[in-house]
Amino acid sequence: MIDPKCHQCRHAGEKLFLKGARCFSPKCAIVRRVGPPGVHGAKRKRAGSEFGVQLQEKQKVKRSYGLRERQFRKYFETASKSKGETSAMLARILETRLDNIVFRLGFSGSRSQARQMVGHGHFTVNGRRVDVPSIQVKKGDVVAIRPQSASKKIFTDLRAILKKHEPPVWLSLDKENLKGQVEKVPGYDEMEMPFNLQLITEFYSK
Repeated sequence: MIDPKCHQCRHAGEKLFLKGARCFSPKCAIVRRVGPPGVHGAKRKRAGSEFGVQLQEKQKVKRSYGLRERQFRKYFETASKSKGETSAMLARILETRLDNIVFRLGFSGSRSQARQMVGHGHFTVNGRRVDVPSIQVKKGDVVAIRPQSASKKIFTDLRAILKKHEPPVWLSLDKENLKGQVEKVPGYDEMEMPFNLQLITEFYSK
């Protein structure tokens, strides 16, 4: 049986890396089955209209970051009212969520796992325990695994895994002490977003 998250990747037509290590293995649904899910998925044609392309891009971003429409639209509205280019501001809001920071630092294999870990209270921000994945992390903030959680099974092999992990340039990582810091406000090019956020701006601007 294919995991629901794998269905989302097949709908998008590309890997959204929702399952961590599985996405890099031969078990990946995109590798095993090409085309949208469903009995007639292989015969189904994708929307080629301008609206269809914009909608598909929006759905990819929402699924990748695990957001519902209401929350995602709220992020867009905040970005559009901020100084600077809307696409860049939206990217910054998405990337500086706590669950995404945990993922980018390599403490989890996927954003969904990071969201669950934060929700269970395994992380601190500036020494204070937090359990809200959507918290916006700022420049200078330190994100760390709680000492009480470091010995739990989910973190058993983490130090070995982190030896091969390099975070984005705007984050620093202390691999031994299991903590990271936001070194600066990330620029659009530094976030290396694999999405065309301009299409999303056009979608909501109609």
